[in-house]
Amino acid sequence: MKLKLLIITGDTGYAEHLSSVISEHHADAIDVSVCGDTERLKDMLPARKFDVALVEAALIGNADLQSIHLPLILWTDDEDDKDISDEFKKISKYQRISSIVAKVLEYYARVSKSKRGIDSEHAGITVVWSPVGGVGKTTVALAYAAKKAAEGKQVMYLNLEPFSSVPVYFEETGKSISSVFGMLESNEGDVKMLIRGIRCNEGGIMFLCSPDNYDDMYILSVDNITELVTSCAGVTDELVIDMSCVCDRRTRQVFELADTIYLVTEPTATAQRKLFQFASQHNVFEQIRDKTVLIANKGAVISVPLTDAVIPLPPVQSIDASVVYKTLAGNSFELQRTGT
Repeated sequence: MKLKLLIITGDTGYAEHLSSVISEHHADAIDVSVCGDTERLKDMLPARKFDVALVEAALIGNADLQSIHLPLILWTDDEDDKDISDEFKKISKYQRISSIVAKVLEYYARVSKSKRGIDSEHAGITVVWSPVGGVGKTTVALAYAAKKAAEGKQVMYLNLEPFSSVPVYFEETGKSISSVFGMLESNEGDVKMLIRGIRCNEGGIMFLCSPDNYDDMYILSVDNITELVTSCAGVTDELVIDMSCVCDRRTRQVFELADTIYLVTEPTATAQRKLFQFASQHNVFEQIRDKTVLIANKGAVISVPLTDAVIPLPPVQSIDASVVYKTLAGNSFELQRTGT
């Protein structure tokens, strides 16, 4: 759903700038209207329903906001707040517009009673996994995400490792994914809207900041994981999920939700042996074989092909993790059919 936002301010220059930026950069999430005339406002409010009103503090007493689900105060530090009720949350007028949008979406998400569940139209979901660590799983996930972003897709990277890789690759400037976890557990609020509000964007890749602590990821149920994935898939074009190396019930559920699974290995005997063990000793592989693509990372040569869909990725010599994934993003990710 699009949030219907009404900006109420007599500062016409500011209102025009704010509304134009929101319309240009956040049209997928917000439908924005502007009103600076209190007389016109009296006719406007009964005629159209708004979810959120962002109201200049000086006009708060002149507007009948009972029909607005969430009135918010557009605030400046030099204003006297003694006459403003504590029931209204405040949003600073002079800050980055992206921060204003994030706050509006987050506040509304917490009071919304939106229907939950997967949308009929949602992102393509690509899961990147391996039964062994250290094979370059995160590098592959980010390289694929960067490639899709370069193609003009709206891409979201979702890290579900117990120890998140997000701070290794991105500057964390937003709220932790733990705030999403809290909403999932409480079963209240609009998860998709909260994700829209707190997600960060760096280099065209959207992401959620790492959990507040290790245990936050482990308290999630299978149903929580399902809603997290489907909610992320509902707010982007491409969702790339970076998984831990375990193969528990939650991992299997993510496999079921995926459109494509990138199964990553590398040249070492350990990595290839564990991959073979997973494929030959675990019934999960047969369930996911048809949508699995084997990623032969770091120039790996697959001695025992497990699927006829293989993507070879060359080794990249750099100690900078970001350089590695950005270099690999230029790779075609072109399938090579092995004929197995």
